[in-house]
Formats: sequence, C-alpha cells, structure tokens
Amino acid sequence: MRAAGLLVALVFAVGGGWLLAAGDVMALLRTGQALFAAHLGERPLAVACAFFLLFTALAAVGLPGASLLMLLAGAGFGLFWGTLLALLASTTGATLSMLVARHWLREPVAARFGARLARIDAGIARDGAFYLFGLRMAPLIPFPVLNPLFGLTAMPAWTYFWVSAAGMAAGTAVYVNAGLQLARVDNPADLVSPAVVVSLALIGFLPWLAGRGLRWWRGAGA
Repeated sequence: MRAAGLLVALVFAVGGGWLLAAGDVMALLRTGQALFAAHLGERPLAVACAFFLLFTALAAVGLPGASLLMLLAGAGFGLFWGTLLALLASTTGATLSMLVARHWLREPVAARFGARLARIDAGIARDGAFYLFGLRMAPLIPFPVLNPLFGLTAMPAWTYFWVSAAGMAAGTAVYVNAGLQLARVDNPADLVSPAVVVSLALIGFLPWLAGRGLRWWRGAGA
C-alpha cells in the first residue's frame, strides 16, 4: 500500500509539475524528497520499483515529465542511485517505444514521420550506431519522435538500448545532480550558490557542448 501511495503521489507531482513555476518546483522537490525519505528506509525496493515503472511508462508513451522525474530522482535517491535508476528507466521506456513502433505501429509511424526517416537512414548508413549516440547527446530530434522512427530501421534492439543509455548518461546525471542541489536549497538566496548555478547551467550547456564535440569529431575524421 505504501508503494502504491508513493506512485500516486509521484503521478500527482508529475501532472502538477507541468503547471508550476520555478519556485513551486523547488517546493515540489522538497515534498518528493520527504516522501522518498519517509518510505525508503522501510521499503527501498518497493519505492525504487514504483519510481522505475512510472518513469518507464512516461518514457515509453512520450509524455512530458521525464525532466521533473530526473530532478526528483536526485532529490530522493542521490546522485549515483538516482542517475542509475533514471537512466535505466528512460532507456527501457525508449526501447519499448521503439519495439512497439517496429512490430505494431509501422504504418502509422511511417505515414506521420516518413519525411524524417530518410534522414535517419542516411545517418545510420554514414555513422552506424554512433549516429544514434549523437542524437542522444545532442537531441536534434525530440525523443518521442526519435524512438518510434528507429523502430522502422534495422538496428537491433540491444544495440538501440546500450547506445541510447550511453548517449543519455551524461544528460541524465546533469539533471539528477540539479535535483540534488535544488533539494538542498532552504531559501531563495541559496539559488545563487555556485553548486546550484553550475548545476542548472549544465542543463542548457551540455547539449550545445555535445553538438560542438560531435561536429569536431566528424571534421577530424573526415
């Protein structure tokens, strides 16, 4: 019952988070942290499983809320376990979305996003699995579109899983660390502390840095 109650609380937090301002997100993180702290000591496995299932479901169907859940993972589980749990959940959800498109939704996906499929096929032909890695590091195509599109390619599911995990690892860690730092904020003045400022800046800076690095790698290899 406690795990189910936590799952309901997390669903409410995700839904409410879409409408909240930045200050309310901080309050939400503190609430989430309190919920985790109240339950983790007694039933850590049940809490982790509830969080994993919710995150996986959101990632699989492409609903908003993954960023907020990564912040909550940092607030509740800490940097290492929060990153690991969020990364496994997001990768599992992405792979499930890809497999559903491959086996059951091929025609609808092709009809809706077929114009982008040629670009992906060309990228895979040029760079192989590294093309997927680059799209995960610097998301030029939104993940809810990217996952089903790759279902129309011939890339094996296991390759898609581990390359996606590798490409999303840095971004996941950045978000989880930001959640950890925000959860430690007790008053507005703490928002300008070096740890919080750097953590939040990395969220916007990492995709740009990844894009620059990928362009350099392609140029160096040309």
